[in-house]
Amino acid sequence: MTAEPPAVPPQDDFQIRCRKLGQLIHYGYCCRENQGMPCARTLDCWHPFFNVAEYLRGVLSPEEWEAAFAAPAKPKVQSLLELIEQAQKNVGKV
Repeated sequence: MTAEPPAVPPQDDFQIRCRKLGQLIHYGYCCRENQGMPCARTLDCWHPFFNVAEYLRGVLSPEEWEAAFAAPAKPKVQSLLELIEQAQKNVGKV
């Protein structure tokens, strides 16, 4: 019998390769990547490392859960274009 993974996110020094961005990221980024909400792919990407569904059901309202995971994931190109647009808007704000 295999033990269930813990329902606690890994520390930020633990990173995985993001299939959307193509680089290493920590769980904290995935939690807020979607305009402050979890990335739609969070459940799929992080489930081998901890019980991400159980954790997020404990911290998100049912409405937030639906908003984050009910809609289909955006295509990579669309996501990248949105990230570029957001970065362009933030130029000079730092």
